[in-house]
Amino acid sequence: MTLTINPEIYANKLAEYQPKVIKTDEENERAISRVRLAPRAIAIAEELAHRQNKTAEESALFELLIALIEKYEDEQYPMGKSSPHSMLLHLMEARNLKQIDLVRILGSSGVTSEVVSGRREIGKVQAQALGEFFQVDPGLFI
Repeated sequence: MTLTINPEIYANKLAEYQPKVIKTDEENERAISRVRLAPRAIAIAEELAHRQNKTAEESALFELLIALIEKYEDEQYPMGKSSPHSMLLHLMEARNLKQIDLVRILGSSGVTSEVVSGRREIGKVQAQALGEFFQVDPGLFI
């Protein structure tokens, strides 16, 4: 279902928050600040992210802010291409998982040990299982 945005309400939200493209580290630092002296893209996005029952206009503003933040971070802090192994380790760390937690996903403790240590590449079937488990694109593991 597509929510219809009321142009007047959305214009008021834009006027209230005044989002803009982040171009410098200083602007990014100000954006990260939770001080409400002036509009702060990240603080506003965090506030909207946790808001229950966002209006269509708030959802549109949230999407705009996320796009502006991601654009800045991608340009200023480019990440090199991650290996499937490093992606697995990152997801494990982010979810506070141990090797033992992946045994049922990868099939055996021996295979899991080799995959987690980087001694064995992740196969297509394993990538599919990991993608489903972590709810990400299985292509990250290939």
